[in-house]
Amino acid sequence: MSRLPTVHDVARAAGVSRQTVSNVLNSPGIVREDTRERVRKAIDDLGYRPHASARRLRTQKSSTIGIRLDPMVDGISGSILDRFLHALTEQADAVGLRILLFTAARPEDEIRQFGRLIDGSDVDAFVLTSTFHGDPRTEWLIEHGQTFVTFGRPWGIDDMNDPRHAWVDVDGRAGVRAATESLLERGHKRIGFLGWPTGSGTGDERAGGWRDAMVAAGLGDGLVSLLETAVDTVADAREASARLVENGGGLDAVVAASDSLALGAVVQTNGALPVIGFDNTPVSAAMGFSSVDQRLDEVAAGVLDLLTHNEGTAPRHRLVTPELVLRSSHPPVVPDER
Repeated sequence: MSRLPTVHDVARAAGVSRQTVSNVLNSPGIVREDTRERVRKAIDDLGYRPHASARRLRTQKSSTIGIRLDPMVDGISGSILDRFLHALTEQADAVGLRILLFTAARPEDEIRQFGRLIDGSDVDAFVLTSTFHGDPRTEWLIEHGQTFVTFGRPWGIDDMNDPRHAWVDVDGRAGVRAATESLLERGHKRIGFLGWPTGSGTGDERAGGWRDAMVAAGLGDGLVSLLETAVDTVADAREASARLVENGGGLDAVVAASDSLALGAVVQTNGALPVIGFDNTPVSAAMGFSSVDQRLDEVAAGVLDLLTHNEGTAPRHRLVTPELVLRSSHPPVVPDER
């Protein structure tokens, strides 16, 4: 999607500072008439729309959004939230908002941090990441009347469309289905899925996309032998991939729930099979295997839109369709009678 003009763009076009643009929008009386006209012309030429809801948020307490900085984790896919945080920080700055990072080891610790930040008037709203079944953080924020958006849908609780719980998520089911269909179109039939243990909302959705594509292609029988799970490390993925090859009966391609799992499959099979991962990390690009990109810039834009437009009857959630990035050098196979 095309990028909307920002305050920075207006300031650059008018040859003034960002603060001057802000003054024209919020306190025009303190700006000289010729400067006001120059800024307004830049606004008209660029089609810039002043972010009225963001200004309302800025007039509250701190113009600040609080978000937990996730603990450092090993693994290739651990960079995804870092990339989201970077996109969110850049886009928040463009509308005059700030990001405050805080740490918490457990959900209970994060809730205690919520209380401290609210008591100190340090933030106006929160962004939550890493949602999970029975997540207590959203219930606490709703009970305390706080503005928040989650990156991740409310797994396991009956508030998928609750207007008090705004969320943005990536349609992992659609992404994995597209990945599987791309392999089917190239003639592959024995397509295995390497996923996470059952119980992960995100992982179960991604497995569902693989299953949907296989069933739609008339290949739904015997899928149990084409499914293996592992925790999100390359070492465990290698072991699971070995089981997948052993039990898959002529396995000819693999779709994985993450790039960590995909790399394990690539290493275990010595690159002999087409493998498609999920997350489109730098590792997938470096190793040359295909992957599904979560479009984190669009996720961040959706989060900010829901935070700053919190009135009316518009849907309070966004489901972003990911993009399949094809890199595989494996040629199509000749269809056979299997």
